[in-house]
Amino acid sequence: MLGFLRRAVPAEASSQAAGIRQFQCAYHRSNERLSPSRDQEVSYPLNWAIAGRGVIVKDKVFHNVETSELQKGGATYPDCLSGIPLHVRGDVTGGVPDVSKSQFAKLLKLVTFHLSSISCLYVQDGAIGSSAECDAKVRIISDNPSAVMSLSNVLWKIPDRAVSHDTSPLTIYATSSISNNIKTLLGSGTQYANGFAAADIERSSLILCGKAFADSAIVKDALTAITAPILSARGGLPVPGWLMFFGDSIVLLFAPVEIIRSCSEIQKALLSIDCGAVMSSKGPTVLFPNKSRREPKLFSKPSAAIIVSSDSTGAIPPVSKLSPGQAAYHFLAGYHDGKFVPAYNRAPSPADPLALASSLSSNFAFLDWTVG
Repeated sequence: MLGFLRRAVPAEASSQAAGIRQFQCAYHRSNERLSPSRDQEVSYPLNWAIAGRGVIVKDKVFHNVETSELQKGGATYPDCLSGIPLHVRGDVTGGVPDVSKSQFAKLLKLVTFHLSSISCLYVQDGAIGSSAECDAKVRIISDNPSAVMSLSNVLWKIPDRAVSHDTSPLTIYATSSISNNIKTLLGSGTQYANGFAAADIERSSLILCGKAFADSAIVKDALTAITAPILSARGGLPVPGWLMFFGDSIVLLFAPVEIIRSCSEIQKALLSIDCGAVMSSKGPTVLFPNKSRREPKLFSKPSAAIIVSSDSTGAIPPVSKLSPGQAAYHFLAGYHDGKFVPAYNRAPSPADPLALASSLSSNFAFLDWTVG
């Protein structure tokens, strides 16, 4: 009898395990990168973590798969898009259309329901911010391996279980195969033909519908806005500027994006071509990686800050050294060729430009400020 029980218990356990696997089967990575075609054991913590974001794993999930393996599975880099509509809840600058709390909740419900119906999900982890000392962890959940491969290029690499151990990770829901009816939920017209992006800063969530993942500028603008409260809570001060090499030193640079784009010499000296830096007591970081470097790094403290502007009227001297108060004024004004762009930032942001200028002048008065 005892022998029968010993044989029956494993058989029953095996039957239960088979039933569980039928409805909830996941592929995950432990100590090495995995191929999508290679079966792995169920990762219950990963399934629970995804369920916590409203998505139930129907069959398979490919977690943190290398780019080369995604390409073997058919993933491709899409043609770059621009002009994808972006709606943001929590933007105080008023530069982009709003999305109400109820609208975003309805959209999120539809998107998570769609993702829960997909047989194969793709999950990728990364971070915004070049150092673990002050960054925002990100988890991408998508129905499209090409979307995951494209979006992972805007994230810094992080250890395997970093998102699981983070207290406030950001979630990107990328749904390429979702119904066209949902694509018009926030608007209609030709600009919505390729999809849209919707961000909720309070929820730390970004929804990318259709081909929105292929518009890297919109994706980065949304992520910059969403991560600002997270980075601030971790002792950082996100600023709409660049870090650049100046001889043997690091310099904090503020300028209209038109000047950056038109000057190749400046671009060569930048630590990251994308706007976005975080100042902290432990050292500055940049938000987004360059194509050649995705390994996290903390940089040395900047020795100076430079505000670059263009002025044909002669009101601003060619080069002037500023006091912290004067620097705050010029930064807040964002003057460029007769126009004023507060804090040189047209992208959505939860930070009031006046408060940001005040923080820069009070917390980083040690910097040598120059305008020219």
